[in-house]
Amino acid sequence: MPKVYDADDIVDQKNRMKRQKRLRRLILILLAAAVGTGLYFTREKWYNKLRGIGEQYRTIVNSGKLAEGNFPIEVSGGSEYQLCLSGRKMILLSDTYTYYYDTDGTLMKRRQHTYNNTVLRTAGGRALLYEQGGNDLSVEDEDQVFYTKTFAKRQILFARISEEGYTAVVTTEDNYNCELTVYDKRGKYIYKRQCIERVSDLSFIDGSKGCVLGYISAENGQLITKVQKISFNEKSEHWTSPGLNTLGLNVCGYESGAFVIGADACGYVDNSGQISSYYSYDGEFVAGASENGNSAVIVNNDDRRKYVMALFSGEKAEALEIVLDEPSIDVTIYEDLAYVMCQGKIMAYDFRGGLRSIADVSDSYTGFVRSDDHIFLMGYNKIDRIDYES
Repeated sequence: MPKVYDADDIVDQKNRMKRQKRLRRLILILLAAAVGTGLYFTREKWYNKLRGIGEQYRTIVNSGKLAEGNFPIEVSGGSEYQLCLSGRKMILLSDTYTYYYDTDGTLMKRRQHTYNNTVLRTAGGRALLYEQGGNDLSVEDEDQVFYTKTFAKRQILFARISEEGYTAVVTTEDNYNCELTVYDKRGKYIYKRQCIERVSDLSFIDGSKGCVLGYISAENGQLITKVQKISFNEKSEHWTSPGLNTLGLNVCGYESGAFVIGADACGYVDNSGQISSYYSYDGEFVAGASENGNSAVIVNNDDRRKYVMALFSGEKAEALEIVLDEPSIDVTIYEDLAYVMCQGKIMAYDFRGGLRSIADVSDSYTGFVRSDDHIFLMGYNKIDRIDYES
């Protein structure tokens, strides 16, 4: 006899099926929300890696052919010259002259200087020349000398110039470890700070409204570097960081803090003055660079034949180590790429570790400078140029 279903039973069964379907849908929604929340809070660990998937860059192979015409530029005095690029100008300092060239190698101006132990710094199209351990400095370009300064009873430890034309000078001081003096682009005094601890370096920030300072001191028998943020219109500092366990060589300020390049380690300090990352070198430090928060250091370990460029894409990023085939010589950062010179070649990497471009060069060069279209190669007594596409 066929089974007879009651109408109420059929309705109950349909309702149970609807409730089960709604329950399954709710569980799926909650599961998706949990996964999404977990991915959001761990995005720093996976986003940069995921972002590169599907983006296949073609590695550009540059010819490395040396430019002719005005190149090579012969330099008298051997390898002691200094070369900087500012805007569309090359500024070259020899033992007796400052030379201004355009990027085609045409000499625009030659000006004699009488400084000893001279250091060249450039920014915003201007050149800052100063006597390290001496008393004099000048700020100039190819057309004129904007101003000079003489510190009769003090010695210049170092000086820096900003893109806006401001100049900061750190000198000796009788009653303090050193003294910081800042001038505007016309050479007018705007700020002074007397420092109890030794200042090793500084970097202008906030459009030259302030700077970050690197202080060297000793703690528990070890040299440490503290970073301090100041504004030129305030007496007290914004913050002073704890000490990084390294002898700080350079401090590079940017919007979110500072990057310290040290003799045996490097690290970031965030915009509240706290140490946000730290990286210890496995070998001998060669060079470092930092621009807008992106940073790179190169380290050679000859005993282990290990040559590494460590890349940092911001204060919370872990070091991305690029293993190099040959000993490294120089490194710079230009438009979000890290350029490294090894014996016989120059390579450009993005900060995800992708090799973007390469060029074979002679192994006789000791350094290089990057411009929009070219790389200028520094030899013992000459400067060459190659076209370089990244």
